[in-house]
Amino acid sequence: MPCCIVASERIRRGCDGGGLRRRLQRPHIMTKLTALATAAVLVSSASAHTIFQKLYVNGVDQGELTGIRAPDYDGPITDVTSNDIICNGGINPYHTPVSKAVIDVPAGASVTAEWHHTLNQAAGDPADPIDASHKGPVISYLAKIPDATQSDVTGLQWFKIYEDGLTPSDQSWAVDRLIANKGKVSFTIPSCIESGQYLLRHEVIALHAASSYPGAQFYMECAQINVTGGSGSKSPATVSFPGAYKGTDPGVKINIYQTLQNYTIPGT
Repeated sequence: MPCCIVASERIRRGCDGGGLRRRLQRPHIMTKLTALATAAVLVSSASAHTIFQKLYVNGVDQGELTGIRAPDYDGPITDVTSNDIICNGGINPYHTPVSKAVIDVPAGASVTAEWHHTLNQAAGDPADPIDASHKGPVISYLAKIPDATQSDVTGLQWFKIYEDGLTPSDQSWAVDRLIANKGKVSFTIPSCIESGQYLLRHEVIALHAASSYPGAQFYMECAQINVTGGSGSKSPATVSFPGAYKGTDPGVKINIYQTLQNYTIPGT
């Protein structure tokens, strides 16, 4: 387990070394009825995508697209082996000019990511911040980087600081909570990490078409941050992108059109 893990009701990761409640997905059989339901969802939500486009630090709004590498198009990544899975920006080119801002974030601070269906979001959009059919987990990673504004993001080592998946008792998903909170997701930057510049990779995985691979839809953007006041007392275990996810992972290939007892959130 990475050093910066703590378990809470929604599974957050911090610095106390607490355990993470892992959720294991049981095998399933895709029924004809489920296939029809999946097809109906695909037709009704073919363009119901989303973009992470604003960050708050201890409740302070840092500004629209400030310090965030966000694309103009709100489409997903579906290939977990593509470099686009890192910070997007390949098949979905970044909005230009790409922000050169680096957001100062005190270690231990609460940050809030805000999602919307599109850039320049119009009022009254029923698919804002994301279509309700796009159920799945929300995940955040950090990677230390010499310069948070550098264009090359390959080869970085990422560690997970937050995840929220399925609540089996009521079959609600992290995306349901994101929608209820008007596109906002809050989590803590660990106090145990080193000070310095990082990329914050914040992600939604939509599972409405994930019964086969490729099918899961990955939405991610990276925010450019400068962590101050970190103790550096811990060195989290890391993963690489691409590489952290496989198409066969039970949290990537899954039929969500059933009562699930558990769910395995992808990534370490």
